[in-house]
Parts: sequence; C-alpha cells; structure tokens
Amino acid sequence: MGNEMAESPFSEEEYAFLRHVRFGEPPKLVRPEERVELTETDPRRDRPEPAGDSTRWELRNGA
Repeated sequence: MGNEMAESPFSEEEYAFLRHVRFGEPPKLVRPEERVELTETDPRRDRPEPAGDSTRWELRNGA
C-alpha cells in the first residue's frame, strides 16, 4: 500500500462552478459606514401585568 495522493476528480475552476451552483452568489459586503449601532431593548414579557397565580394562568390558557 503506497502513500500516493489520489488525484482530484475536478479542477479548481470546476469546484468554483459547483460551489456557485450550490450556494449562488455570496452576499455583498457591508461597508462600515452602512452599518448601524445595535440598540438593546427590554426583554419581551410572556405575561401581561399582573399575571396572578401561575396555576390559574396555566389553566386559563390551556397549558
């Protein structure tokens, strides 16, 4: 058994074409001046205020 490297079945150009067929065009790069600053918001609440007893809440909403 030799340590011979198997030849690639495709050339680099063929691999590039296959990547393009599979994934399409890559997304355009976003320039630094086109970026926006992230603004943190309050976390979403699952229950309105006042929620009351959790057992009654679950029974009321079919949990």
